[in-house]
Order: sequence, then structure tokens, then C-alpha cells
Amino acid sequence: MSADAFLQARDYLLTHRLDAETARRDFRWPHLEAFNWALDHFDPLAHGNDQPALMVWTAGELERRSFEELRRASNRAANYLRSLGLARGDRVLLMLPNRVELWELMLGIMKIGAVVIPATTLLTEADLADRLERGQVRMVITEAAETAKFGAGDYLRVSLGATGGWHDWSEAARQSEDFVPDGVTRADDTLLLYFTSGTTSRPKLVEHTHASYPVGHLSTAYWIGLQPGDLHWNISSPGWAKHAWSSLFAPWNVGATVFAHGGRFDARETLELIVRYGITTLCAPPTVWRMLIQQDLGSYPVKLREVVGAGEPLNPEIIERVRAAWGLALRDGYGQTETTAQIGNPPGQQLRPGSMGKALPGYRVVLLDADDQEAEEGEIALDLAEGTRPLGLMRGYEGDPGRTQAALGGRYYRTGDVASRDKDGYLWYVGRADDVFKSSDYRISPFELESLLIEHPAVAEAAVVPSPDPLRLSVPKAYVVLVPGVPPGRDTALEILRFVRERAAPYKRVRRLEFTELPKTISGKIRRVELRGLEQQPGRNRGQWEFWEEDFEELRKDRT
Repeated sequence: MSADAFLQARDYLLTHRLDAETARRDFRWPHLEAFNWALDHFDPLAHGNDQPALMVWTAGELERRSFEELRRASNRAANYLRSLGLARGDRVLLMLPNRVELWELMLGIMKIGAVVIPATTLLTEADLADRLERGQVRMVITEAAETAKFGAGDYLRVSLGATGGWHDWSEAARQSEDFVPDGVTRADDTLLLYFTSGTTSRPKLVEHTHASYPVGHLSTAYWIGLQPGDLHWNISSPGWAKHAWSSLFAPWNVGATVFAHGGRFDARETLELIVRYGITTLCAPPTVWRMLIQQDLGSYPVKLREVVGAGEPLNPEIIERVRAAWGLALRDGYGQTETTAQIGNPPGQQLRPGSMGKALPGYRVVLLDADDQEAEEGEIALDLAEGTRPLGLMRGYEGDPGRTQAALGGRYYRTGDVASRDKDGYLWYVGRADDVFKSSDYRISPFELESLLIEHPAVAEAAVVPSPDPLRLSVPKAYVVLVPGVPPGRDTALEILRFVRERAAPYKRVRRLEFTELPKTISGKIRRVELRGLEQQPGRNRGQWEFWEEDFEELRKDRT
């Protein structure tokens, strides 16, 4: 049975969780034919299991659900949605914050064999109209407060909270707790359609199957170091792939408990909750880690065993601050909406701060030059040769066969990110292929300079882009967000520029700096493409808080 093959693969990784080299060498993805993760894995795990599966903290209250309670609730959800007309293959736009019903519905929709299109509540009416059209949505499920965002259309509407013209979710409570599927789910049936965050272009629609994400996230569970009985908190907003990564599939693949926060992020409250509930494993994006290290981490007696970061590269300064406070190695991991975790630093692998780590079990990662030749520095790519194609890789881009062919039609899948490999096989992030630029014929990695900038105690966040220069073609310019309480101005700019000059080679030091907010996608990733566009505008005037090194007499004596 496919379920047995899945469990054997999982158990192999659990057995070798501290032996990354062996796991990387010998792990094989399971061969799956008929497989529905909610029916074939979650339900057997949950049946009669009173251990907590889910804990959601909202407005000072904690809701708990056991595995058995979620099994029954998701059956009611499946029966209710099917009674409204939802069928196998239909597409559901699910737009909910972190609340218990989100997990009930994810499981219920999966059991039916319908397709989930997760959506964040931050989307605008125009965003949603685009998703409804391109996603060919059959049903929308959201909170009553969000229903006004949805215009006319031929789709079923379900509201959590009564509102006119929408089916009331509370009716699901009267459904049977037993669910019988209407047929077999194939492992390669579509399960998820994810709109990417769109850092450089219009969001793409990524297609995943009942195998590629549920089973593919065995690599993610391995990277995090999840074990049965863990209490795992993944600080991520619903609607994005990372939420499914670590708030659904990875923890429940091993029988861990999911912890979630239903309100706005607050660094101090987050640390208090980690201590209060004894969180054992924590995953958060670098943006959150940058906020957390502004607090006195050492004053919080955490019980954490594993701490990881993903979404954007982790800067060495953050890693060192966490180590100094908690004695824990903050481990980086890398993946995309199109994949599960590809590269990382699992618990059994020696950590090199600042490194992405190595390929995770099930992935063969190579670095390619412009001619598709393997190199020591180049674009991160996945080998698609027969027998090496990772199970966690997407099926393709929905509705875009040309882009799908370009991405998956050859020997390699290119990620669009550039890295270098050291003599021991560790990978080091350089930047997005579109973000790396030249200055005086030298190649500049924005990430390297951004990592240096945030070592300065006044800098909370930074983004480096090329700024046009008549002599050097372009020079590095930093857009900087200051920590609370530090005023923007000449003195602060001089201090930061000096700080970088003392630590960076002359050819790659920051020569221009502007204090401002950073443009971000609604998933929180910095839109460097927007900043690059600002710099390239003809006749652009300098901003109020923009400073060039030529402005400072103090810096001219050693200018190069």
C-alpha cells in the first residue's frame, strides 16, 4: 500500500535524523499510486488519539484539538461541503486566518479530493478577482468580515459567521462524523494551487499534487528535526506555501503538535508564549528573527530544542545573537513555493553560520553556469534525470504550459537563486539571479552587504541595489530601516558608512544610503525589483534622507 511506503520513508528519516550524510546518500522517495494524505495517513494517526494535534492562541485564549477531534471535525467539514455540491477536482479558494476551522477545512477538502487555493486575508478585491478567474474557483470559504471583497460570480460561497447570501459554516456541525470518499485519490491528482508572492513579476500559479506536498515535506520535517510529540510553532501566515510546509504537513507527518497564533505578531508576546507552553521547535522567517533579537532573548527560559529560519537567507549576525542568548544553533533552510525544503542544516550536520547547508535527503542539487554546466558558483538547480527528480517538486505552472516547459522540460529545474559551494560541499547564498549586479566590473552580492549592514546595532533591515554611477556603471546603495529610537540623519549615515568601510573590500562597500521603509510583498519578502526601478528612473532626485559618501569630508581622505 502507498501509505505503508510513505511510513517506511518517514521512519527511515526519523531513524537517521542525526546522520545527515547517510540519509542524504540512501534515502529514496516512496513510490505512490493511490494516496490521500488526509484519509490514508492523518485518519489512521488520529483514530482514538487524544494527544493534542493543534493549539491556536487568539486574543488571550487557547483552543486545543486532539487528533481524534480533528478527524471527526474534518469528516463533518467534508460531508458539509459535499452536500453543497463540492466535488472531486473542484477548486476551493480558502481565505482564513489562523483559527481551528482552517485545519478542519484543509483536511476536509483534501478528503473530498477537491483542490485548495490558499489565500491570505491581506489580498485586495483586485487580487481576489484575479485568483478567482485564473484559479477557476468553484467555492470560496472565508470569514463574514471578508465577504465584501468578493464580487459577482458563479461560485459557491461559505462564510464563517452569518452573512446574507452565503452558506453558514455553523451548519457543518450537524453533519455526520463518518466520511466515505466517492472514489480513489491518485497520488498525482492535484491537491494545491499556490499563487507565488510575486517579488519580480505577476504571481505564478504553482500546482502541487497529493504526493508532492504532503509526502514531499518529509524533507522539511527532516530539516527542522521534528520528532513525535514535539510542540512546533511555525510563525507564518495562512495563504502562503510556508504555512502548509510547517503548520500542517511536516509536523503531522511525524505526529507532532501544531501551535499557531491567531493575532498580529508581537515579539515580546511571542517569546512569552514560547516559554509558557514549552514550545520545543520553532520556525520563523528572518524578518521575525530580526524582531526577536531586539528583545532580551537571554531573559526568556525557553525549552526549545530546534530553531530554524526560512523564507529569506539568515544573516550570520542573527545566528550569533540566538546562539549567545540560548545556546542554540539557528539553522537555515531553503526551498520555494515550487518545492519542499531542498537545502538546509539538519540537526545531525555540522553548522557553518551563514551557510545554507547542503542538499536535503531526496534532492540532488547542482550549481549551473549560463551554459548549464555544473560549477562551483552558479544558479541553484535540481537534477531532473530519471531516478533523481525529487518528489517535492511541483507538477508545473497551472495554465502556463510554456513556462512549465521552460522550468521542467530539460535536465534541470533552475531556481533563480545563485549560490557558491565550498570545498566541503556547503552552499553559500549569493542572491537572486536578478539581484546580483556589477560595479566597476566586480560582482556584488546584495545579501553579503545586507548581512554586514544588520550587524550595525542601529540597522533593523537593509536592502542593497545598484545605483547608477557615471564612473563605475553602478555602485551599491543601501535602503535602510533603523531600529526604534535611532533617528535618521547625517550622523547616523556617517556611522553606518564608516562601519561598512571598515569591514568590506573597497570595491563592494556601500557608497550610498537612504533611510526609508522597504517595499515588500504581502508575504513579507523585500521587493528589490521595486527599489532597482526607483534607482533607474531618469532624472530621479535624491530623497530627503539619502546620503552619498561624497557628502562627507570625513570619508574623502581615503576614498577609492
